[in-house]
Amino acid sequence: MITREQIDTVLDHPVHDARGDKIGDARHVFFDDVTGEPEWVSVRTGLFGTSESFVPIHDAALVEDHLEVPYAKDQVKDAPNVDVDAGGHLSEQEEQRLYQYYGIDWDASWQDPGSGTGRATGTAGTVGTTGSADEAMTRSEEEMHVGVERREAGRARLRKYVVTEEQQYTVPVRHEEVRVEREPITDANRDRAMTGPDITEAEHDVTLYEEQPVVETRAVPKERVRLTTEEVTEEETVTGEVRKERIETEGTDEHGDQRRRR
Repeated sequence: MITREQIDTVLDHPVHDARGDKIGDARHVFFDDVTGEPEWVSVRTGLFGTSESFVPIHDAALVEDHLEVPYAKDQVKDAPNVDVDAGGHLSEQEEQRLYQYYGIDWDASWQDPGSGTGRATGTAGTVGTTGSADEAMTRSEEEMHVGVERREAGRARLRKYVVTEEQQYTVPVRHEEVRVEREPITDANRDRAMTGPDITEAEHDVTLYEEQPVVETRAVPKERVRLTTEEVTEEETVTGEVRKERIETEGTDEHGDQRRRR
């Protein structure tokens, strides 16, 4: 059980469940109106601590630098919503809903004043105070804590496909053509010219050759392509609302002195 003297150690410190998992941070402590003992602690849960859940503190214990409660993390986070700013008190209906949710016998708690759950007025005590005779009012403010979460932003894929394009090359090609050469009879070639019959018919064939372009394709590796990722850091401005408590006085002047009637 947590005593009033330990409240400062509880507030703004981590709250863990029975398995050691962190639920959140302790935000407020509510006291019983009859016994004056701590009865409930509100725990900031959710993303950036934007929600508060109530959990009984009667069976809680301080373990090193955190508060340990005998309830599961999910059970605490799913507790009934309670207006934390409703005058610093729990209504009887709110308190009864919390008792029922955590399986605490409402009637048995009423019968046992020593259990720390007395309900003379049906409300819990004020928020975050310590010391039985302290009449000071605690002013609190919400602080905005901004973090980042990693999520999937898209996907990239490498896909290989084939396209056909036309290419032109100019290559030199050769071919043979017939050319007639006439050679007059001279003493040097007379003997060769006079061989054979004098007058006859004859034919002589010459084979002509030419070159033609031949196209052949071969697959040649050109490059290797892969996908990689790199982190780029840029700044984004986020805007949120925080609530701040203000305290004003009634019946006093601007210096806090009591006004005198005239």
